[in-house]
Amino acid sequence: MRTLQSPFATYDPRTAPITQTDMDMAAVPLDRLTPEALRDRFEAPPAWEPEVRQEPVYMKRDPTSAGVLVPLVERTEGVMVLLTERSKALSTHSGQVAFPGGQADAHDLDIADTALREAREEVGLDRRFVTVIGELPVYETGSQFQVTPVVGLVREGFALRANAAEVADVFEVPLAFLMDPAHHRHHETWMGGRMRHWLSMPYAAPSDLDTGPDRAPHERFIWGATAGMLRNLYRFLIA
Repeated sequence: MRTLQSPFATYDPRTAPITQTDMDMAAVPLDRLTPEALRDRFEAPPAWEPEVRQEPVYMKRDPTSAGVLVPLVERTEGVMVLLTERSKALSTHSGQVAFPGGQADAHDLDIADTALREAREEVGLDRRFVTVIGELPVYETGSQFQVTPVVGLVREGFALRANAAEVADVFEVPLAFLMDPAHHRHHETWMGGRMRHWLSMPYAAPSDLDTGPDRAPHERFIWGATAGMLRNLYRFLIA
């Protein structure tokens, strides 16, 4: 079966024009972002609709089921989202910011088992520290992965060990930052014969901005499928 290279394979998304920033949209209230409130929301979900469900297809192959873990880490300063930067050596979505996760295996009990197994394999996150509280709707990537975001609360005390073959870095971003649309940027780029629309949520921790004499600022450029799934989480929590 013929496979097309991603139109973003050699493209720097940071150069794409920003068409809109959602400064006029309400942020999710902080009292909805506590571990208890998040549990309650998934136990009794509201009526809502995901904003992004399918990207334009650029790979002609059979759809593949995948699960990613959306790890919500319970820190004393607030809930944080654990994310990875994928290795540049990977064949798909290389170098991008992503949730830990991957393709479903025949031995997995369900898609949550897939996400937990992959998180252990990629970053060493022991499932004993994770409580799965729910799932978001399937998100179909342009590379033909049908991704189920599995949301889990992660209690402190875990130790990470990144698999260097798959993961270049692991970091955390405040959930409150990601659930504020003022930080959501809309982009559009003419590529691969069509206009492509996508979101980004660039983030730099205070320590990343403190460059010092020998450092450049380091921005985590969250975009594409990961940003789309986070936007759906926003729609779920704000409904």
